[in-house]
Amino acid sequence: MLRALRVNVALVVSLTLALALTGCASDQPLWSAQPTANQSGSAGPSGSAEASPSAAASATPGLGQGGCDGFPADNVWRAEVASLPVHRSSAAFIASIGAASTMHPDFGAGLWEGAPIGIPVTTVKPGQATVKVTFQYARESDAGPYPVPAGVAIEGGPTSSGDRHIILHDPAACRLYELFAAYPTGNGGWKAGSGAIFDLRSNKLRPAGWTSADAAGLPIWAGLVRYPEMAKGKIDHALRITVPRTRNAYVWPARHAASDSTDAALPPMGLRLRLKAGVDTSKLPQQARVIAEAMKRYGVIIADNGSPWYLSGAPDDRWSNDALRALKQLRGSDFEAVDTSAMMASADSAAVR
Repeated sequence: MLRALRVNVALVVSLTLALALTGCASDQPLWSAQPTANQSGSAGPSGSAEASPSAAASATPGLGQGGCDGFPADNVWRAEVASLPVHRSSAAFIASIGAASTMHPDFGAGLWEGAPIGIPVTTVKPGQATVKVTFQYARESDAGPYPVPAGVAIEGGPTSSGDRHIILHDPAACRLYELFAAYPTGNGGWKAGSGAIFDLRSNKLRPAGWTSADAAGLPIWAGLVRYPEMAKGKIDHALRITVPRTRNAYVWPARHAASDSTDAALPPMGLRLRLKAGVDTSKLPQQARVIAEAMKRYGVIIADNGSPWYLSGAPDDRWSNDALRALKQLRGSDFEAVDTSAMMASADSAAVR
């Protein structure tokens, strides 16, 4: 994960002032992009939840048990965007991401380079002991503790050197724990780049300017494609994607930027896009079709810098990799950016009007 904005305060201030000066000439009057700023504060679960030990863990894919399988019904991740207006800078954003680039499902069945394909979700059970986690970016991380079990599923596998996300879903306590660049310390504890705790019963966002385990300051779990949802025939939330470059700005519901560029043609973190209504999905295999229809109805949210149109999901051996590869028929030109400003009830809440 690219963390370009985690720099010294002087550079952040200069970038913020630069963006503020260019804002007077903005071509986006319907949409307020916030420049990044590293905020001070205690490393507690602000905008999230009090950490609660609740869980023996099982690294099972998909949704958890009980009634906490998502954020509230009025949460922005669960809001339909099919009827929202196209953003006036949509064409520029699509071009910068890659109009000719194809959608890439970054998840599936089996192994890639010895590890499951995708971002795994560990479901925690009552009774799991919590552990202390120390953070590189402690001022923007929730202190915890975190219910990380022995043998927890790590993105890329236990020996990987990539983003190494750990996603812990606690359905009994209705909490979500997420870590970026997580490594065991050898004494029963863990160290990580950053971490966030979310209350699945709340729409409260993280403090403005704060990261999470994701560059945009958003929950990763909320945007993952998960097999059990697809198997029901409908995915009822927006999906997480990465793009090659973003600018030094974020838009609701994102809380953090990860770039030093003020190029207005680059998308900000948190930008919502959707698959165009006229794109024919009828000939796609069922697994790909359900995902494509979700991208029409709920759209996708830019959450990190990475490869173009990489769609995030949880590994599951029930996926058909052949069916998922059909999503590569979709190109950047099949998408459009949407203006979500009319949905926002409060800049500090993920609830929609």
